[in-house]
Amino acid sequence: MTPGFIRANLRTRRTLASLGVITTFLFAVTLSAAAHTHERIHPDAAKANHECVVTILASGSNHQADAPPLVSAPLPAVRFPKIVALTPAFAASVFLGACIFEHAPPALA
Repeated sequence: MTPGFIRANLRTRRTLASLGVITTFLFAVTLSAAAHTHERIHPDAAKANHECVVTILASGSNHQADAPPLVSAPLPAVRFPKIVALTPAFAASVFLGACIFEHAPPALA
């Protein structure tokens, strides 16, 4: 396969996908204008609780309920009876024994 064929194939797929989406949307708009045809496709279209893309387009709004908040209730802070005093401890540096930073590079390298 040549790169040109792959690009043309990808372009064809994108074109077909976009045409499919546009056709589907126009079909839904057409069904929202023709209620009788919509009832032929959906037998329960006359019911009050029927909800699909056609009924949403026909009503003119798609307001949905708000999502629940992601923040939970604050938890009470943990209280300590007393604060423990920290004592300093000596810890030798690991790099002091290696002496790798002690000398400069050779002058005539």
